[in-house]
Amino acid sequence: MPNPHRKALPPDLATVWLRVFLEVARHESFTVAARTLGWTQSAVSRQIAALEGALGGAPLFDRLPRGVRLTEAGRVLVPYAETVTEALHGAARELATLREGASVRLRFGAFPTADAALVPHALGAFRTRRPDVRVSREEGLTPSLLDRLTEGRLDLAVVSTTGGAPLSSYELSHLLDESLYVAVPAGHPLVGEGGGPVRLGRLADADWISGSPRPEGTLLDAALRQGFRPRIAHVVGEWTAKQGYVAAGLGVTLVPALAAESVRPDIVLLPVLDEGAPARAVYAATPRGRSVTPAVEAFVEALREAAGRIPRTSPPMA
Repeated sequence: MPNPHRKALPPDLATVWLRVFLEVARHESFTVAARTLGWTQSAVSRQIAALEGALGGAPLFDRLPRGVRLTEAGRVLVPYAETVTEALHGAARELATLREGASVRLRFGAFPTADAALVPHALGAFRTRRPDVRVSREEGLTPSLLDRLTEGRLDLAVVSTTGGAPLSSYELSHLLDESLYVAVPAGHPLVGEGGGPVRLGRLADADWISGSPRPEGTLLDAALRQGFRPRIAHVVGEWTAKQGYVAAGLGVTLVPALAAESVRPDIVLLPVLDEGAPARAVYAATPRGRSVTPAVEAFVEALREAAGRIPRTSPPMA
C-alpha cells in the first residue's frame, strides 16, 4: 500500500521538452515554434506529447483551428519551465567564463589577525587586477574555516598552525612564519632595557590577557614551550580590547606580527625570543583534489605578495 507521507519524486523531464514547450507557448503555434527552432512541426508535436506524458497526461495546449492556447496545466508549468531553462543558461554562462580564465566569484575566509594587514593588502591588489570577480569574505578561527572549506562553502581559507589544527588534508601555500611580540604598558621595566628580544620566562609571574582561559591551543603555547604556565587573569577576545587592558596596567598579552601594525600608542611591543619553532605558520589552504579556479590562483599570489611586506623585525616602540 502506498505510503501517503512519502515525498513524491519529481518527474524525469528532458530540458529540450521545456525549451520546445516555451517556444510553442510564446508563439501560440506549433508551426511558428518549429520554424524558430529549425525543426519540423511533427518533431515539435512529438516533444510536446512526450512532455505531457511525463507530467501525467494532462494536455498543456488546447488545439484550436488556428494555433494553440495554453491550458490551465500549461499556464502552471510556464514559470517553472522558465526558471529551469534560465538556471541552465546561467550555469552555461558561468562555465564559459571559467573556460575563458575569469572566475565570476571568490569565497574566502581568514582568521582575525590576518584581517589586520595581510588580507586587506592582498584584497586591494586583487581587486585592482581582477575587478570582474565577485568577492565574499568570512572571518573565523582556523578549525571552522577548514570545516567550511571541506563543505565547499569556501574556495580558499587563510589559516594558521595555532592550536594544532589538522592541515594535512588540504593543499597549502605557505605565506609566512609569524613572529610574536609581547605587549606591555609603556612604563614596564623591560621597556627600559632597550626593547631587545625577551624570553617569556621573564614574565612568568605576570598577569596575562588571553582570548581563552587555557593557554593550550593559543599563542600562549609559546610560554608552555619555555617551561611555565601563564596566569591568565583576563579573558578578552578582541585585539583592541586586549590592548586597552594592557594600557591600563592589568596585564600583558601576546601580539602576532600580523597585528603589530595596529597597536595603540600607549603600549610597547617587545619581540619574543623563542628559540624553538616559529610561533605559528600561516598558509593559504584549498581543498585537496578539487580544481582551483584562476581567481583562487590570483588571490593566492596577492596573499604571497602581501605577506612579503609584513615586517619581520620589531615595530617602532611607543
